[in-house]
Amino acid sequence: MAKKLYVGNLSFNTSESTIRELFAQCGEIAEANIIMDRDTGRSKGFGFIEMVSDEAAQAAITKFNGYTLDDRALTVNEARPREERSGNGFGGGYGGSRSGGNRNSGNRNRY
Repeated sequence: MAKKLYVGNLSFNTSESTIRELFAQCGEIAEANIIMDRDTGRSKGFGFIEMVSDEAAQAAITKFNGYTLDDRALTVNEARPREERSGNGFGGGYGGSRSGGNRNSGNRNRY
């Protein structure tokens, strides 16, 4: 059964083909992707590798957790399931000014 691995602390210059080649040393890879920032198009510094077998995944964790790639020590572990996000997608906070934009609205009787 395939197992997904989290790969963190990647250099912004590391490519999917580079991590695919690296992890292929431990076994067959079903999928490899680096997470990109949608605004800048730049790597977020982490990605995921899906290994075809549990044995290959464990070998990759053992071999590459702490491994130096592009002058960065990789963090490799079993990926956790993605957490469900609730709410409206705005992070749950209200943000902005507490007074509705008028800084002096609480001081109207001062003058």
